[in-house]
Amino acid sequence: LRINHFILLLFSFMCNSLFSQIYEVGYVHGKSNFIGDVGDTKFVNPFQKNISNNNVSGFSLKWNRSPRHSIKLTFIKSNLIANDVNSKDPRRIERGYSFSTPISEISAGIEFNMLDFNLHEDYDIFSPYMYTGLSFSKFDEILLQGDNLISVNKKNKSFGIPMIIGLKVRFLEKFIFSMEGGARYVFSDEIDGNSSLNPNFGNINNNDWYFFSSLGISYTFGRRPCYCNIR
Repeated sequence: LRINHFILLLFSFMCNSLFSQIYEVGYVHGKSNFIGDVGDTKFVNPFQKNISNNNVSGFSLKWNRSPRHSIKLTFIKSNLIANDVNSKDPRRIERGYSFSTPISEISAGIEFNMLDFNLHEDYDIFSPYMYTGLSFSKFDEILLQGDNLISVNKKNKSFGIPMIIGLKVRFLEKFIFSMEGGARYVFSDEIDGNSSLNPNFGNINNNDWYFFSSLGISYTFGRRPCYCNIR
């Protein structure tokens, strides 16, 4: 009898594991800002003076493994822009460095829901969430001082760690709206051109960061969970 119960419990677990997956495909749009040795030092600062072409756009794919966690893949592009004139540090303002670089990022990791987020019922349709994993980015290193070009080094690459928090809500059964903010710690200090200059430029012991503030909408599809009754 106990063996039969064990087999039924195992079958129930396998059934829910194999058939409860549901998927999402989504689009994100927002703004970016850089945190490093050039420009403003505010950590979250998507709207800066004289900077308008720092738009973020990208796509996401997600496999919802349970109401509490998902496996997520994202591809995002933006322009990272920083200008010392936007800083409150008088030394940076006097120095007058600036840069603008296209950046492409691919990221894979796990999204954790702080509340149960149910994709199949009319309840648990709202949850804050956190996301982390590993990112890989490509960017150019182009540093200016006024109109003078100081350094150029294109097609740089680096890994990083995304640290993201957000809020999402399901509507019209199949759609999910989200808003999130996320910092990326980069294993490089080269986005702002630091590598091509003398060691007195900025803090050579701190790597670069960049931040995305975005809104997203996704469509859910896939098989509903199967519920195996144990009798």
